[in-house]
Amino acid sequence: MNYDETNNELFQESNMQELKYGERNILEGELITFPNPRIGRRYEINISLPEFTCKCPFSGYPDFATIHIKYIPNERVVELKAIKLYINSYRERYISHEESVNQILDDFVAACDPLEVKIKGDFLPRGNVHTTIEVEHYKAS
Repeated sequence: MNYDETNNELFQESNMQELKYGERNILEGELITFPNPRIGRRYEINISLPEFTCKCPFSGYPDFATIHIKYIPNERVVELKAIKLYINSYRERYISHEESVNQILDDFVAACDPLEVKIKGDFLPRGNVHTTIEVEHYKAS
């Protein structure tokens, strides 16, 4: 290990020690899934996450939204605490409304491969502009 790698590793360790446990959970957050208890039964899961935040990539101002996820699971179901932590990981990201909702869809599909999923980001108005972004994915037959 060279000098830069050692310093970087020590810096990361010291920063992780200074973080509160919730901050560590958010940083480590990933979309965890578990086996669908009713494979073969078509049913819908609706999740509403009203505390989504990110930062505008142009101004740095915070953006607030409610993220709505409606999906029909295939073989895996997303664990609710994991999706909460994953969504909270966006709060310090500089990302547009459009990209954030599309990235959530991409990560969700990669994690649980649903039969169908629709994700809607309903952003609070800022500067008298209200934005809603909706994206969908359907599993190929």
